[in-house]
Amino acid sequence: MYIPASFAEPDHTVLLDFMEANPLGALVTSSPAHGLYATHLPLVIDRQRGPHGVLQGHIARANPHCRMAADTSDAMVIFTGPEAYITPAWYASKARDGKVVPTWNYVAVHVTGTMKFISEPEFLLAHLTQLTDTHEAGRALPWSISDAPAEYVKQLAGAIVGVEIEIRSLEGKWKLSQNRPDDDIDGVINGLRVSTSTTDHTVADLVAARRPVRTDPDAKQNSH
Repeated sequence: MYIPASFAEPDHTVLLDFMEANPLGALVTSSPAHGLYATHLPLVIDRQRGPHGVLQGHIARANPHCRMAADTSDAMVIFTGPEAYITPAWYASKARDGKVVPTWNYVAVHVTGTMKFISEPEFLLAHLTQLTDTHEAGRALPWSISDAPAEYVKQLAGAIVGVEIEIRSLEGKWKLSQNRPDDDIDGVINGLRVSTSTTDHTVADLVAARRPVRTDPDAKQNSH
């Protein structure tokens, strides 16, 4: 992923926290016979295993991804977060010289690692329990795997395959107007905050949190 220095997030803890907050990833693999193939799936992170952690998820056994990817192969997982269109009308610099263009603000994390499929019932049940408990936590009446008939759960577990990816590398990109002059950043924050989109409000908060502290008020535009 192309990451200009002003947009880079090197802190692995921050990246793992982001992945946990945005757990739906796009699993991408490539093979000589089938080329690129992607599956979207929720993932959980075991931070205690490997140098950078291990991702765990599952896909349907009927998904051709099971056959297209080798039992152990390189994989990439892409996590994305809030994003928003940025109009140059918000930039104070538009009035100064007109040398502005639209862009997009977004957050993304790319993970690469070694993937394997797991079919053992014990792993699948433990994974499904962890995944459910994680996302049911905080609900007034959390649903549990044990709420469903055991035979029914066993039947459904037989229709999925576990996925485990040992993380080899992490890349994070927080593209949030850090390359703009301060008054342009003010315009972006204000423009997003008056939007009717709650996602735009979230991006506004991220832009404010990531605004750079610098002595040079001038900044060059950067590509996507």
